[in-house]
Amino acid sequence: MTSTHAFWLAGRQATGEDTFDVTSPWDGRLVGKVSVPTDAQVEEAVAAAYAVREDFAATPAHVRAAALDHVSKRLAERTEEIAQLISAENGKPIKWARGEVGRAVSVFRFAAEEARRFNGGEAQRLDTDAGGQGRLALTRRFPKGVVLGIAPFNFPLNLCAHKVAPAIAAGAPIILKPAPATPLSGLIIGDLLAETDLPAGSWSILPVPNDKMPALVQDERLPVISFTGSEKVGYAIMDSVPRKHCTLELGGNGAAVVLGDYASDADLDWAATRIATFSNYQGGQSCISVQRVIADASVYDRLVPRIVAAVEAQVTGDPSDPKTDVGPLVSEDAAKRVESWVKEAVEAGATLLTGGDRDGASYAPTVLTDVPAGATLSCEEVFGPVLTVQKVDGEAEAFAAVNDSKYGLQAGVFTHDLQVAFRAHRALEVGGVVIGDVPSYRADQMPYGGVKQSGVGREGVRFAMEDYTYERVLVLTGLAL
Repeated sequence: MTSTHAFWLAGRQATGEDTFDVTSPWDGRLVGKVSVPTDAQVEEAVAAAYAVREDFAATPAHVRAAALDHVSKRLAERTEEIAQLISAENGKPIKWARGEVGRAVSVFRFAAEEARRFNGGEAQRLDTDAGGQGRLALTRRFPKGVVLGIAPFNFPLNLCAHKVAPAIAAGAPIILKPAPATPLSGLIIGDLLAETDLPAGSWSILPVPNDKMPALVQDERLPVISFTGSEKVGYAIMDSVPRKHCTLELGGNGAAVVLGDYASDADLDWAATRIATFSNYQGGQSCISVQRVIADASVYDRLVPRIVAAVEAQVTGDPSDPKTDVGPLVSEDAAKRVESWVKEAVEAGATLLTGGDRDGASYAPTVLTDVPAGATLSCEEVFGPVLTVQKVDGEAEAFAAVNDSKYGLQAGVFTHDLQVAFRAHRALEVGGVVIGDVPSYRADQMPYGGVKQSGVGREGVRFAMEDYTYERVLVLTGLAL
C-alpha cells in the first residue's frame, strides 16, 4: 500500500477531502498518493501568509538564515532518498536526480548567505544641492508582500527551491504550488522547513489543481507571482494581473554556435560531447537544453558525424540505472508531441540522421539537418531529446541565426577568440551567453532569465530577492554631514 502524502498548510501538515495519484512515466507504477487541499484550506493558507507578512519581514536575519542553512544541510543528508523520489515521479535518470539535489543544497546555502548580507542599506548625501543641506537618504529593501510560487515538473526539487529559498531569505511569506505531475519533491521541502523556527503562516506548500489556480493568481493578497513553465501559461498569468509583479521563467530553443576557430580535433570532440549530453539530459526537458546547433561551414562536415556518434552513445533506458543518460519524458502524450514534430519536419524535407523512434513515454535521442525554417521544430521549444544542425557562413550569419527566434533564454558559443566573446555578449538577444560551452550551463547564484518571449525578471538567489522586494528611502534631516 502507498501512503497518502499530506500537504503543508501554514507550516503544519494537513489533508483534504480528495487525493490524486503520482505515477512513474517510466513504468506507470504508483509512486504516491497526494492529498488535495480544499478551497477552505487554500483560503486559510493565504490568510495566514497575509496576516504574518509584516512580522515575517521583521524577523531577524539570523533566524531566516539559520532556517535556510538547516534545510540545506538536511537536503544533503537525505540526498539519495530524495534523488530516488525525483527519479521515480519525474523519470529523470538517477545520476541527474542526484545532481539536482546537490543544486538545491546550494540554493538554500546561497539563500542563507544572502539573508545575512541583503538589505544592508545605502547612505546617500543629499547636500549636493543647497536644498538638501543637512539631509541624508538611507535606502533599504522591503518585501512587496506574499509570493505565489508556481513550479514546473522538469526540476521538481530545485525549481521549487528557487521559489522558496529567496522568499524566506528576503522575509516574504510564500505559497508554493508544485507541478501536478511531480509534487512529492516539493513536499519534501516542507518536511525540512517544519523542522525550523520560522513563523507559522510564513510558508505553505499546496498541490492545488491547475484549474483552481486562476483564483489564487487573482487574489490581491498575493502581489508577487513567480512562475516557471510554458510561454502560453506564463503570459496568460501576466495578462490577467497587469498590476502585480510577475517573474516569468519561460521557454527557449537554445542554440549552440560552433565557430570556425574552434577547429582542432580536440575542440570538435569536446563540442560534440557537450552538445550530445545537453540536448538529451533530462530527456531534453530543460529550457536551456541544446535544441539548435549552428555550425560554421568550415567545421560543419567534421562536426556533424561527431555529434551523431556522441548522441548515439547516450545510454537510454531505466532511470533508476546509474548508467542511464536519457530516461522517459514526463508522459506518453509529451513523447507523442515530440514524435509528431519530428515527423512534420521530415515530411517537410528535413534529413533524419539518427533517432526518431518512440516507445511509450520514451523518445530516442534524435538529430536532424536541413530542417525548414517554418517547421514547428525550428520555431518552438521541443522540450524533448531532439537536436537540429544548421550550416552557416561566418560569425555574423551565425549570430543572426541565433537571434532568428521568438525566444531568448541562453546561447552557447564555442570560440577561443575573446573579441568574439564580447561581440557575442553584445549581439545575441538572450539572457545569458556561455563561451566555450553549451547554453545549458546554469550556476544557481548567477542571474538567470530570458528576453523576448522567454520571460521577464531574473532568478538566481539574490536577483530573485530583488524581484520580491522594493526600495524604500528614509530621509534624515538636520544632520551635520
